Amino acid sequence: MKNKVRVAGGQGFWGDLLTAPVQQVRGGQIDYLMLDYLAEVTMSILQKQRARNPEAGYARDFVDLMREILPDIVEKNIKVMANAGGVNVRGCAEAVKKVAQELGLKVKIGIIEGDDIMPKLDDWMANGVQFINMDTGESLEAIRDKVQSANVYIGAKPLVEALEQGAQIIIGGRLTDTGLTLAPLVHEFGWDFEDWDKISAGTIAGHIIECGGQVSGGNCQYDWQNIPDLANLGFPIIEASPDGTFVVTKHENTGGRVNIQSVKEQLLYEMGDPKSYITPDVVADFTTINLAADGENRVQVFGIKGHPKTEFYKVSIAFSYGWKAVGTLVYAYPDAYEKAKAADQILRKRLQNLGLEFDLIHTEFVGVNATHGHLAGEPDKNIPEVQLRFGVRGKDKSAVERFTKELAPLILTGPPAVTGFAGGRPKVEEIMAYFPALIPKTLIETKVEIIES
Repeated sequence: MKNKVRVAGGQGFWGDLLTAPVQQVRGGQIDYLMLDYLAEVTMSILQKQRARNPEAGYARDFVDLMREILPDIVEKNIKVMANAGGVNVRGCAEAVKKVAQELGLKVKIGIIEGDDIMPKLDDWMANGVQFINMDTGESLEAIRDKVQSANVYIGAKPLVEALEQGAQIIIGGRLTDTGLTLAPLVHEFGWDFEDWDKISAGTIAGHIIECGGQVSGGNCQYDWQNIPDLANLGFPIIEASPDGTFVVTKHENTGGRVNIQSVKEQLLYEMGDPKSYITPDVVADFTTINLAADGENRVQVFGIKGHPKTEFYKVSIAFSYGWKAVGTLVYAYPDAYEKAKAADQILRKRLQNLGLEFDLIHTEFVGVNATHGHLAGEPDKNIPEVQLRFGVRGKDKSAVERFTKELAPLILTGPPAVTGFAGGRPKVEEIMAYFPALIPKTLIETKVEIIES
């Protein structure tokens, strides 16, 4: 058993800083690289991509990253944990295998499947399995024909199984971000999955680094003006011990800052009930967390308690919810705000005269109240410019498309001094809505497979 295991967070979402995982691998010693690519809406996007192209459906950026760092990974024996597989885990793994072969490198790739339950939904529902929206109480039956994706949040167990089978790169679909960090600790330290305190500690470690640079100075409210060298932001590293304690840190000679305040801010992210943070592996109690400074850019975390896991998995279901389009116009001084308000009313009247109906028409005055709404109060009369951001949402795509042709005419048929028509004619986009539900764990079977390059 190792005395310490270093798990580096290299990706907080699909589209995060491309240089971060490279820096984590090359900037100092780590044992594991954790890469979190998925958000709820990402699954539906990937499902649509695969519907158009059966070979798509995964985060292609991950394959490009592996091409760059795979030689380092193999040389340093770093293991990679990623949920980049999206809705085509096997396709992602095969793409990485091809890269390894092109580079002449031998590597074992773990494939974790079982989270995608779209093919089973109808059979389960026909046999009495209920999918109830956790927020609204609505049954899935009401929107079944609109469902685009349905994925179970899978925990750390299959990741541990893949590690035990010798996988160096493990790729899954809707693996929980916390499980990506917890699994290496269970594997290395031999933790029992029913040692709720240690499993809770590993889960909270994963929660702390799941958002990448957010815990090491990025998007940090406390004393943000004095956070050093954000251009060279160092991503976080968990330095864990067998007893369940760990230190949050980052590589030396990198920007940003890890301190008690930055860790506290990240702990509050998506926390919910602090005494009951539910994951597939454990129910963690955030109120038991203790933090202590452990030197420069080092915060020790200890004292964590946990409770037995629930009998259910959470299911992330995405469904089509209509169409939207958003466009902007910028009005300049003098009377910038008055011009923008007048343009808003003119446009609303024209849409009404055309007989167009929408579920929602929404206006924001950027520079005045787009962030704080009515709490912002009235602006200074001398405000130099205001951006009118106007959006519509509705079930009728043709009505939304017609709206997109009504914004530009305001330039010459509305209030004066339009100085910006950002992005041109608005683009019609399909809306994906989120339907969270629960499913008994007994219905879900995960599968682990190892392929070699």
